[in-house]
Amino acid sequence: MTDRLVLLGTKGGPAIRPGGPSPTSTLLDISGRRIVIDCGLGVARALVNADVPLKDLDMILITHLHSDHVLELGPLMHTAWTSGLARKVTVYGPAGIEDYWSGFLQSMRYDIDLRIEDEGRPDLRDLVELKVYADGLVHRDAELTITALRVDHPPVVDCFALKIEASGKSIVFSADTAYFPPLAGFARGSDILVHEAMLAEGVDRLVARTGNGARLKDHLLASHTLVEDAARIAVAAEVKHLVLHHLIPADDPQFGEADWLEALHGKWDGPLTIGRDGLVIPL
Repeated sequence: MTDRLVLLGTKGGPAIRPGGPSPTSTLLDISGRRIVIDCGLGVARALVNADVPLKDLDMILITHLHSDHVLELGPLMHTAWTSGLARKVTVYGPAGIEDYWSGFLQSMRYDIDLRIEDEGRPDLRDLVELKVYADGLVHRDAELTITALRVDHPPVVDCFALKIEASGKSIVFSADTAYFPPLAGFARGSDILVHEAMLAEGVDRLVARTGNGARLKDHLLASHTLVEDAARIAVAAEVKHLVLHHLIPADDPQFGEADWLEALHGKWDGPLTIGRDGLVIPL
């Protein structure tokens, strides 16, 4: 397995539109581990398109319980199960992940029980090891260390940036967050910082298309990071490579890569990747 970072879904927010990108999910193949970070709508198809056999899933990390990060966790695990999954997958999530998983299992109880009896499958309920995490150490073994930092994403309280260290590399995921200076210390010297980003010029157009008016705009401005501020974090942290993810807007034809580059002009001059679905970044 070649070490790589794959941006499976790069859109901020849960809505999807014709021909547009999918909500947030990421694959990290590192040190022989296959780790999925967040499970927005479309994650199962995106993994298959990235040549990942779903039965080979190893670990899933959920940064917070907004739907564009967790909606397809249950369907992904069920699809992996029907694709031949026969080993345990560890799922780390914030408080409340237990309710999500138990609710999904209950909703699919008929199908799960039927397939166990009719098709001889192992019990899906025995194949997921669910672990709740918070600030600090999330996971450590001989090859892999994962730590978490609570970030500022109101009104969500349990939202966490994640640092994954393996094979001599450090990759940090901001999760959804407002501009949060402590993240720079958390990401200090990392090889890659995957940070959410928002274009101020695109917010009003997004609100007009989506609805909810002033309340949605207030949420976006209070809970997410303008691309210029993502660059400030990357500069302060002295990271080696900035990857923009969870883009807002991501599917507006009036905004493209040139707009992101213009917003960053003079603010970040290091290696830069502007996310798009399916993009592979070798490690």
